[in-house]
Amino acid sequence: MPRVTSASTPPSRPSAAASGGSDAGLPTPYAEAVLDLVERIPPGRAMAYGDVAAALQRGGGPRQVGTVMARFGSGVPWHRVVRADGSPAAGLEAEALRRHRREGTPLTASGTRLDMSRARWHPDED
Repeated sequence: MPRVTSASTPPSRPSAAASGGSDAGLPTPYAEAVLDLVERIPPGRAMAYGDVAAALQRGGGPRQVGTVMARFGSGVPWHRVVRADGSPAAGLEAEALRRHRREGTPLTASGTRLDMSRARWHPDED
């Protein structure tokens, strides 16, 4: 599970490249690519785990993205990566929804999920 950290100044993250990539506790190149993409998601927008995987076109799927986020996502805006139905990460729903409300992310009428038809971000929108 990602730790809840301040979204204003993410801590620096360790780099596998900086240590030669041999340390199992450091992000792999795939994990670095996931984290770099997640850092680009603008406030008020979101991507599903599968959206991140598809955008990277590197053979990983939603579960691999979820694993990266669980292990290394505390230094990026982790709350902007959600399930395909707009549900926040399990166990972090309240904090994620608080952050989304603060950012003005479109939510469903129930307020418990993101309205992905309006909140979904595509990397080519930059």
